[in-house]
Amino acid sequence: MFKEELNLVPHLPGSYQMYNKDNIIIYVGKAKDLKNRLSSYFIGKNIGKTAIMVSEVDHFEYIVTNSELEAFILELNLIKKYDPRYNILLKDDKSYPYIEYTKKPYPALKVVRYLNIKKNKDKLLFGPFVNVYAARRIVNLINRLYPLKKCDHLEKNVCLYYHIGECLGYCVKNINKNKVLEMEMDIIKFLKGDEKVITNKLLEKINFYSEQLNYEKAKELKDELEYIKIVMEKQRVELHDNINRDIINYYFNKGYLSIEFFFLRNGKLIGHNNKIIPVMEDYMNELEYYIALFYNKHEIPKEVLINENINIELLSNMINTKFVTSKKGNKKKLLDMAYKNAKLNLENKLTILEKDSIRSDGANKELSKLLGINIYRIDIFDNSNIFGTFNVSGMVVFKNGEPSKKDYRKYKITVDKNDDYHTMKEVIYRRYYRCLIEKSELPDLILVDGGKSQIHACVETLKELNLNIKVCGLVKNDKHRTSDLMDGDTLNIYNIDKATNLFHYLTRIQDEVHRYTINYHRTIRSKGSIGSVLDNVEGIGNKRKKELIKQFGSVKKISTATIEELERIIPTNIAINLKKYLENYKKD
Repeated sequence: MFKEELNLVPHLPGSYQMYNKDNIIIYVGKAKDLKNRLSSYFIGKNIGKTAIMVSEVDHFEYIVTNSELEAFILELNLIKKYDPRYNILLKDDKSYPYIEYTKKPYPALKVVRYLNIKKNKDKLLFGPFVNVYAARRIVNLINRLYPLKKCDHLEKNVCLYYHIGECLGYCVKNINKNKVLEMEMDIIKFLKGDEKVITNKLLEKINFYSEQLNYEKAKELKDELEYIKIVMEKQRVELHDNINRDIINYYFNKGYLSIEFFFLRNGKLIGHNNKIIPVMEDYMNELEYYIALFYNKHEIPKEVLINENINIELLSNMINTKFVTSKKGNKKKLLDMAYKNAKLNLENKLTILEKDSIRSDGANKELSKLLGINIYRIDIFDNSNIFGTFNVSGMVVFKNGEPSKKDYRKYKITVDKNDDYHTMKEVIYRRYYRCLIEKSELPDLILVDGGKSQIHACVETLKELNLNIKVCGLVKNDKHRTSDLMDGDTLNIYNIDKATNLFHYLTRIQDEVHRYTINYHRTIRSKGSIGSVLDNVEGIGNKRKKELIKQFGSVKKISTATIEELERIIPTNIAINLKKYLENYKKD
């Protein structure tokens, strides 16, 4: 396979790109030696996801570079540009929460998440916190103990927080700057690891409330004190140099790579993160690639302590910080601890991962074989109007047998709420017309949650768009459970054993799209998406809708308003119709 093409590849560093038959890049990699790396894919046996990827390769291209570092940088840039389907690292990782202390214009404290960390002299970040609950609880406690600014904007008059002593009244008062600096010093000390600052203040407050016989308040603060002690106890593994550093180690087994991060801030361990990934190529390359991507998205510490096998020179040139290793002392103990955690996490999850791979990848292969097509991406659609109001659709996406939540989409439908056929036509047209305009990824299979009517609507709309995509319907029985898979071309039912992984896979897909769409419908209704509710009442246009929203602010307040109150904005007959509509709306 590709024998002649491989003969032309040089023994030089560079980045390579794998293309499928549709001329889409499905994988990007780098290599010290392009010829050896590319040959390894097509000469010899591949397993797991690598075998699946190689089976889809129609041709490959490569770009020669002057060094491995240049190849690495090029690889990362190409991955960002093309988002290849088999470059899976960090795609689903979320940003970590941090505690942010704002100095100017007023002192404030809150929990934040940033996709990209940017330095700002007036904003100090503390973290990352793996446990967002802990971060929020600490912020709430500090806000209770210190008179920081609590509101999002400046009020015209002092609010309740000022009167209970939890705000200095930044909106109207002349603030004592020395008091602010003293408060700021305490807070920063605590967030840097000096728990005595807060525990002493808590003890003072507890004693004060106890003397005032306010035992309920004293008990609340005692619980907070115990929580702080537990949080700090978990951070006892420490180095005494007060340097912000991360510790990274790994464990590889049976095609899976477990990567463990420890986060030390001001010398104390504040959290950790574990990532387990199926390996597409040489696992050391995957590891270095993951680390580079991780620090593209998260805070970069002053020092990163890593395993001696990881390419320190490469990462140091890529990431603006100091990468070091250690063979003895406390740093070596921390590296060993990170290795132990990486190993335990993988060993504990390996059986589940292998079962999930069989359940998802295996079922996806079965479906590909059944339909006679190679399936990577599936788009699934469902419509909802179960409350008799609003008409919405949801689309969920599965890639290689797993949900891809970043690709999920929600749609508000404009056609009549009881017209499933035209609802399906609208959502399919809107979705794939946009795909064509934006030249974004198309699915290999479209599943609709319904029978012949929805299938016809989908197939006809795709023909109008000149798209040739396989369509099937997930048919339910009278108990609203997955019953059959209907072919969109022949309308025949596929004979699928109800006990197989494939049937359970289809059920999982159908349950997921139904859950997603229903939740969206309920979210609109519960908010109660006031604008959408008012859109359903004849005689209420944009102008009247804006006035009602401005005056009442919510569906609940409108429903409790009297006819006389509504008449100040809308005519009497429309006010009566609105009240009747909202009474029926509450009954749904």
